[in-house]
Amino acid sequence: MAIALDWTAEVPEDEPFLVRLYTSVREDEVRSFGWDEAQMQAFLEMQFRMQRQSYRLQYPAAEYRIIRMGGEPVGRLIIASLPDAVVLVDISLLPAYRKMGIGTRLLSALKQEAAGGGKPVRLQVMHTNPAKRLYERLGFHTTGRNELYAAMEWQPVIR
Repeated sequence: MAIALDWTAEVPEDEPFLVRLYTSVREDEVRSFGWDEAQMQAFLEMQFRMQRQSYRLQYPAAEYRIIRMGGEPVGRLIIASLPDAVVLVDISLLPAYRKMGIGTRLLSALKQEAAGGGKPVRLQVMHTNPAKRLYERLGFHTTGRNELYAAMEWQPVIR
């Protein structure tokens, strides 16, 4: 049975969900700092706001989408269409919705959309992020790296 997915444009009312989503992605890492719950939450909210500001400065025309399943928000997708490529700025899912094929479906749709315009899809991923294996499985190749991140790209097949 296929999972019914859709997405909507991000609106200001989505912020509590987005903070919760960001927290779910970084919580284990930050918990290892040994801070109490209040310190951890304050730090995560600050980091969320800094990340949001950074994305908006780097990609002012990006599309900010809330991924929904059965109308409920389960993740987010940020995509920037540049003249020479489509950039996957961010994709995040709540823990309960990971490893269900949602990321594969979203990335496959993004690749199809980019291929229609003859553009590659580019992204950056931390070396330690398990999603790196998903990107490789879907045909992304490493094009560069630094201490923390791998730059990856998928090229459409030109016929």
